[in-house]
Amino acid sequence: MSTLRKEQFKALFPDEPKFRWNQIETARFNPSLEGWRGATTLPKAMQMKLMECVPWMAVREVGVFKSSRGDTYKAVLATREGQRFETVLMENRRGQWTICVSSQIGCAMRCSFCATGTMGLTRSLTADEIVDQYRYWQQYLHAHPALPPRISNVVFMGMGEPLANYEQVKGAIRTWQQYIDLGKTKITVSTVGLVVPLEKILTDPEWPEVRLAVSLHSADPRTRQEIVPTSVPDFLPKLADWARRYALKYGNRRHHLTFEYVMLSGINDTPAHAKALGEFSAALGRVKVNVIPYNRVPGKPFSPSAQESLEQFKSLVRRSGVDVTQRRTMGDDIAAACGQLVIEGAR
Repeated sequence: MSTLRKEQFKALFPDEPKFRWNQIETARFNPSLEGWRGATTLPKAMQMKLMECVPWMAVREVGVFKSSRGDTYKAVLATREGQRFETVLMENRRGQWTICVSSQIGCAMRCSFCATGTMGLTRSLTADEIVDQYRYWQQYLHAHPALPPRISNVVFMGMGEPLANYEQVKGAIRTWQQYIDLGKTKITVSTVGLVVPLEKILTDPEWPEVRLAVSLHSADPRTRQEIVPTSVPDFLPKLADWARRYALKYGNRRHHLTFEYVMLSGINDTPAHAKALGEFSAALGRVKVNVIPYNRVPGKPFSPSAQESLEQFKSLVRRSGVDVTQRRTMGDDIAAACGQLVIEGAR
């Protein structure tokens, strides 16, 4: 059985008042608790029934790796069936932590530079398995009091395509927003840009108002098709139309759309690519560009752009009036950086 859902709660405890559900969920997000036995706000009989029928966590730890700088940790977790995936804890500029969560085991998008895509797709994670990546790191930090205790951000930038697991990702975010103290703009969902679920976001009243980041990687259609083989031929005009409507619904000072752009030497880092990206982004209003130095993946034929080329690229994009940032490379020595997550022999 998975971790407790409301339907299971009603079946297990048909005569219990509704407030018990909130007590259960609150207990699950208490990092000092290691199981149902410690949930003393619940009646003893309920604790015993939960211990008998409902696992405390939907995932278990297989191993943890620490970067040489001590600012990044990667955990290999396993589902109850033993299928493995990865999640990352990164220290951010505020001296707090950002969690990079996975939404699937593997990925079907096959982005040409990404290690995860070589796994193919095993399955999507359940909402419980996504939620419990936060709970896992919450308990990890509690068990290591020398580390800063606060998790301030969550990004869906681990394994998988979040919008290909739309309902489970949505459910996980809504649970977090109800039971932990993360604001709307402290959670970011990163997507390769699946058009149908992007459209659904604009009409779904239950979609949480989190930030979105689209993995663009090129504003030239031919180059993007080479980098993202699942991209549809008319993706860029469709994205532009959607982005304008997204800005009308959600755009404000703190809520903007981000284009992510992995810099591949000689592939998408030329002045012509920079000009195309600047013009495309500038036409859409509140859009930011985040350039990402490429992290080498064994067996992939790509090289990272030289820092000089990267600086020139950013300067050219800024000439179009677009805000450009550069992501810090973290955890590359433990294969925890962007594009490096993979479970060898998973299929």
